[in-house]
Amino acid sequence: MNHIRTIGRLSLVLALSASLAACGINTIPAQDEAVKAQWGEVQNQYQRRADLIPNLVATVKGYAAQEAKVLTDVTQARASATQVSVDASTITDDAKFREFQAAQDRLTGVLGRLMMIQENYPDLKSNQNFLALQAQLEGTENRIAIARRDYNQAAQRYNTTLRSFPQNIWAATVHRGQEPANLFSASAQAQTAPTVSFEPTPPAPSGPPTAVPQAAPPAAPK
Repeated sequence: MNHIRTIGRLSLVLALSASLAACGINTIPAQDEAVKAQWGEVQNQYQRRADLIPNLVATVKGYAAQEAKVLTDVTQARASATQVSVDASTITDDAKFREFQAAQDRLTGVLGRLMMIQENYPDLKSNQNFLALQAQLEGTENRIAIARRDYNQAAQRYNTTLRSFPQNIWAATVHRGQEPANLFSASAQAQTAPTVSFEPTPPAPSGPPTAVPQAAPPAAPK
C-alpha cells in the first residue's frame, strides 16, 4: 500500500512539474540569464577597445605630439570609462546603466577625433603599427555594435515576457524580484550627421587693405 502511495505522490509531483513547465514558469529566469550573457559580451568588447587605446595613443604621439589636447582627451575619456563599475545588476539600475553608456559614448567621440588627425600626418597614415591598430579598433567598434544590438534584442524579449500574459502572473508572484532590463539608445553622435565639405578654404587677402571712399563733408551754409 505504501509503495502504491509513493508512486502516486511521485506521479503527482511529475505531473505538477510538467504542468508548471508548460505554463512557462522557467521562461523568465531563462531569458534573464540570456540578457546577462549578452551584457557580458558588451562588457567584453568595450574592454577590448580600452586595451587597444594605450598603444594607439603612444603610436600617434610619436608622430603627432603637438596634438596634445586630443591625446589627453582620449586618455582621460578612457580612464573615465574604465572607472565606471558595472556588473549584472547594472542591467536593471537605470542611473548606473546610463552612466556607463555616457562614459563609453564620450570615449567613442574623442576616439573619432583621434583617428581624424591622421589626415594631417602622412607618415602616421603609412605606419604599419598604426594601420594594424586602426584595423583592430575598427573591428572592435563593429563587435561593440553587434554586441549592443544582440543585448537589446535579448532585453526586449525579456521585458516583453515580464509584461505578457500568462508570464506577468509569474512575474508578480514567483519571480516578483525580476526587474525590466535597460536598453542601449543611440548616442548623440549617431543622431547628428557629420558635416563634410570639399570646398577649398578661400585664401586670405594679401597686400594693404583697400581704402573705403568716404562721403564728402556737407557744404558749409552760405
